[in-house]
Amino acid sequence: MLKTRLQRLLPDPHRLREHPALRRLGPALHHPRLWHMSRRGIAMGLAVGIFFGLLIPVAQIFFAASFAVILRANLPVAVASTLVTNPITFAPIYYAAYQLGALLLGRVDHGVSQESLHVEIQGLSDWVAFWVDRLAGLGLPLVLGLSIFACALALGAYLLVHGVWRARVVLAWRQRRQRRATGRV
Repeated sequence: MLKTRLQRLLPDPHRLREHPALRRLGPALHHPRLWHMSRRGIAMGLAVGIFFGLLIPVAQIFFAASFAVILRANLPVAVASTLVTNPITFAPIYYAAYQLGALLLGRVDHGVSQESLHVEIQGLSDWVAFWVDRLAGLGLPLVLGLSIFACALALGAYLLVHGVWRARVVLAWRQRRQRRATGRV
């Protein structure tokens, strides 16, 4: 039931094949496993999308779609799951990633102190240099935190999809066996 609902939301692969902008991609985009609702395809697509959605702030859809094609993951799920970072979640995720990276690197962040803001700023070039220097300090902790988040959440999503899918199948088998045992076929 859930599978048929999801399939209704997907674009028709045959219509995509005829689309002028996508026709150049050839048979790679039209591989059946890119559009099939299988446990492996959904799990891999979700993991790929979350990984690139967290790790890369720009062009994440392009990278997720490219790797979905390479790995034969579900393409629509990979593209949609890049939206894990959106205007609402972007700031909290990046702040938490920076804090994790700073903690692991042994950098204690007490925020912006009043003394650090009282620098002698003579003009626009001093102001730009001040903020470039402050933002450069965010680089390594942020990249480390985002890398850890991307790997952990992608793996977690992959395992969660496999676990939930397996649990649903086992539950359906048990219900079917119980109906047969009670004579309600």
